[in-house]
Amino acid sequence: MYDHTPSRGWRHLDTMQFRTILHARPPRIHSPEHGVEQALLPWAEKSSRFTIFFERFAIDVLQATQTVEGAQGILNTSWDENWLILKRAVRRGKARKGDEPMPRIGIDEKAFRKGYSYITLLYDLDRSTVEAISDGNSQESADGCFSQLSQDQRGAVEAIAMDMSAAYVRSAKENIPLAENKIVHDRFHIMKLASEAVDKVRRAEHRRLIRKGDNRFACSRYLWPTGQELLTAKQRERFEKAYSAHLETGKAWAFKELLRDLWAHPDAKSATEFFRDWYRRVIHTKLTPMKK
Repeated sequence: MYDHTPSRGWRHLDTMQFRTILHARPPRIHSPEHGVEQALLPWAEKSSRFTIFFERFAIDVLQATQTVEGAQGILNTSWDENWLILKRAVRRGKARKGDEPMPRIGIDEKAFRKGYSYITLLYDLDRSTVEAISDGNSQESADGCFSQLSQDQRGAVEAIAMDMSAAYVRSAKENIPLAENKIVHDRFHIMKLASEAVDKVRRAEHRRLIRKGDNRFACSRYLWPTGQELLTAKQRERFEKAYSAHLETGKAWAFKELLRDLWAHPDAKSATEFFRDWYRRVIHTKLTPMKK
């Protein structure tokens, strides 16, 4: 031992609702290799003003409240203190992660804050964990996520789920070996595009009908993308009345619903035949959004 530092305090778990502070003078040690440095403390991380027990409790509160601000009142801590606890927990978690293979991964964008700021997330789909994050939703953002995987992890990838973003497709092809045979455009994003196409057909047709004094599509926006099994009896009655009129929106909706059957096929051969037949039917219609 070399000497002791001046007395310091660490916030500990409350005792009978009283704020509890642990006081100590940490020893400094001297070694020929590293010189003089403070000894590692068993109750707190380096530079932290909280005990490990308190930080563990704080993480539970942060997970329960889902916001740094929401945890402040319960923990009686500042926003900056909560954020530092969170950063240390993330650092510890990342340090524990090994170089384990991830056969099935997903990459997607997520909007946060007002003004549509985006981040790109890379997931391990088998473990339901986020493995990498980068700012933005461009090819460079996706490259930043893939670069956080080791060479062995990239080589072990068997499937990559993503939406139809050209930027993500390019990035996957540049970072994952044989990615063109591993990219999976998942059902959620495909059906979302199909529902958006139906809505574009509905809006265009609604404008044409309004000019003729026909208001049958008023307040029907949410009827078309919703599954029939989720509609109330009153909504189903309104929907069937509009659908039975044999308008373009009804045709677009029928093609969208038919597309759902793609994922019911047991093998690639029958699924491919089904999709080609569906494509031929759609491409010969005048439903431009659905064709696109």
